[in-house]
Amino acid sequence: MHIEQIKLTNYRNYDALALNFSPKINVFIGENAQGKTNVMESIYVLAMAKSHRTTNDKELIRWDSDYGKIEGAVQKRHGILPIELTITKKGKKGKINHIEQSRLSHYIGQMNVVMFAPEDLNVVKGSPQIRRRFIDMEIGQISPVYLHDLLTFQKVLKQRNHFLKMNQGKSMSNDVMYEVYNEQYIHAATQIIRKRFQFMDLLQEWAEPIHAGISQGKETLVIKYRTVAGIEKEHSSSEIENTLHQKLMEAREREFDRGVTLVGPHRDDLQFLVNGYDVQTYGSQGQQRTTALSLKLAEIELIKQETNETPILLLDDVLSELDDYRQSHLLNTIQGEVQTFVTTTSVEGIHHETMEQAQLFHVKQGAIEKS
Repeated sequence: MHIEQIKLTNYRNYDALALNFSPKINVFIGENAQGKTNVMESIYVLAMAKSHRTTNDKELIRWDSDYGKIEGAVQKRHGILPIELTITKKGKKGKINHIEQSRLSHYIGQMNVVMFAPEDLNVVKGSPQIRRRFIDMEIGQISPVYLHDLLTFQKVLKQRNHFLKMNQGKSMSNDVMYEVYNEQYIHAATQIIRKRFQFMDLLQEWAEPIHAGISQGKETLVIKYRTVAGIEKEHSSSEIENTLHQKLMEAREREFDRGVTLVGPHRDDLQFLVNGYDVQTYGSQGQQRTTALSLKLAEIELIKQETNETPILLLDDVLSELDDYRQSHLLNTIQGEVQTFVTTTSVEGIHHETMEQAQLFHVKQGAIEKS
């Protein structure tokens, strides 16, 4: 899979922009705050219907405009697929092959991308919220059903939290509505937990040998999905439901006291172990970066396996964050097979034959020149 062309209308600092891309390496060179990351972001938004940089969609629309639009021509195994995303202050609409989709969950997954940016190093060393977002974004690309289940869970969680907040500090020993919310919540949470365990098994399968390769066989990576309810991947759906019910009963008094749901997938986390040690706590910066790189390379292989299409790789100012060895390993892996987009302030420090085949785009004050 690769994107042949992108058109931007009223997107960030671009009023109108049309670019054609190489199916191999595309490098955007420019100083900071010139607009190169905006192009990279637009490719990500076209694929995922959300930004990796902001949760406020209004920021994506050019300041004096009512809407922004991203159009792309994606080359897939069975031909070229036009996709389009329009962003307004009221929401977003996606089109596949010029046909508007009733839900964004139907739109996402038509173009698969793997983003690697400096902030992705925080998947290893940052907060649990970052890791949960990582899981949800990646599963959503290969499973539209998961996106639907996730929206359902978030809706039920919001309703349950509202109920707890409205009754904060009260004694709710025999409340029928509490039981109704619990039943809906447990069912929705179980779907999410099961799919996350399945995904982590697949990610482990790919990430472990990749990490061993980067570390020259010196390190073994193990990825664990850790639930606050103490659920294990071997548990059946009914066992997960029973455990969640039990943990909610145990947390009942605390939940009503605080007015918020304390047990469930919205509080779960990932743990990365290198040679048995938690790399977040005990790992060196090099081990943390190797783990993050292993995850990204594993994502490429996992998406390829699940969709029969090679995803597009977006490297947003990340090569300068990697030492020569890890940089070289990354570029060797993608060579000739994965369409790759790179943003950088300079290519002088990147010594690799892959870069000799690159299509270069020079970005200055929102103007882009191809060379």
